[in-house]
Amino acid sequence: MSAPVFLPPTSYDYVTVHKVQGETVTESSDVLAAEEPLEIRLGYGPAGQRQHRTLSITMRTPGHDFELAAGFLFTEGIIRSRQDLQGVIYCPDVEKEEERENVVRAELVPTASPDLPRLERHFYTSSSCGVCGKTSIEAVHAAACPVLPAAGPYVPAGVLHQLPERQRAAQDLFEQTGGLHAAALFSPEGELLLLREDVGRHNALDKVIGAALFQELLPLHNAVLLVSGRASFELVQKAAVAGIPVLAAVGAPSSLAVSAARDFGVTLCGFVRQNRYNIYCHDWRITKEL
Repeated sequence: MSAPVFLPPTSYDYVTVHKVQGETVTESSDVLAAEEPLEIRLGYGPAGQRQHRTLSITMRTPGHDFELAAGFLFTEGIIRSRQDLQGVIYCPDVEKEEERENVVRAELVPTASPDLPRLERHFYTSSSCGVCGKTSIEAVHAAACPVLPAAGPYVPAGVLHQLPERQRAAQDLFEQTGGLHAAALFSPEGELLLLREDVGRHNALDKVIGAALFQELLPLHNAVLLVSGRASFELVQKAAVAGIPVLAAVGAPSSLAVSAARDFGVTLCGFVRQNRYNIYCHDWRITKEL
């Protein structure tokens, strides 16, 4: 399935601002990260009996929308592999022209059997709401979260120290706007594999996982994930579903994130910045090598 030929909206906007320094006021142009709603629709069912429904509405930074949708479907357990997904398109049948690039439809293959009760329980999600859009924490905890094997990769402490700087250096939109979260996949040796940016932490991670899904790289058993900001329960859950064994965050983890990481077998590190970090569970994957 091919997408219509039109470009997604820009990922940033220019505005005029008045900068005040002491008693001096100057007018200049500033760059803001764009934020627009993305409606994710789902198509499923056998040929001739296809059904379509809205699955989620999330606030996101435009760009990599198909990866965002695919990553969202995978981490929420609606698809199990790349083979379940026929394709993702921008919906041509929207009421308003300006909605065309803000509504996507993910089409499952005719043989895929989505869990319809799960679809009924899902979602209104937002980039800031975390698990509040779910029916219950228990339902999320039980949703397609395998316990990762007690195996590598083994990440040298010196490599972990270097990841925030490498992530920031690759954040093109952040350099323009200063207002975006990032999720980045690295090899255990510190090589940057994938990076995506968005106004929402969860969206940035869904984009990364969606990109890995399209490239048929899942499960990501030999990858290290670094996220900007704090580590929430939902980020740990998404990492576990994608098979990511090491999750590092620039900010603090929540208590529920630590509990989930412990249960799922994910090595969780927080406050990874300024040559320091905390390891909250499964510390054996982080070696003392500098």
